[in-house]
Amino acid sequence: MLDAVDRHDLAPAAQPLLTDRPVSRQRVAIGMFGEEIACRELERLGYAILARRSRRRGGEIDIVARDGSTVAFVEVKCRESGEFGEPAEAVTWGKRRRLVQLAFDYLMRHRLGECACRFDVVAILLDEEGPRVTVLRNAFSCSD
Repeated sequence: MLDAVDRHDLAPAAQPLLTDRPVSRQRVAIGMFGEEIACRELERLGYAILARRSRRRGGEIDIVARDGSTVAFVEVKCRESGEFGEPAEAVTWGKRRRLVQLAFDYLMRHRLGECACRFDVVAILLDEEGPRVTVLRNAFSCSD
């Protein structure tokens, strides 16, 4: 719908939104690519993928997996460069808190309240030599 609008008809504050659109699509594509890489790596390590992009009000859990008898809630962070820090550094305190709330909701909805669980982060750095994947098991806890 926005494609039919002439850029010059928009208020100056709205004009940058037109140039931001392709970047956000690129970020979504990179995120989905990162999640695919993460799933493959987790499966290679023996995890069983239970859900991908589990959405609820308040956010999304990238991957829910089972590692033995433990349910792992996995946040995937994929970056094209380390220019702004390592991918895992992007899992802020606020993001961790949201993931804990979403995980609790997932466990209750799926009647898994008695299962052990943990929070893992898969950090992916895309470089010329291919993706560098790091799996951080037990990256944070409910009390962090």
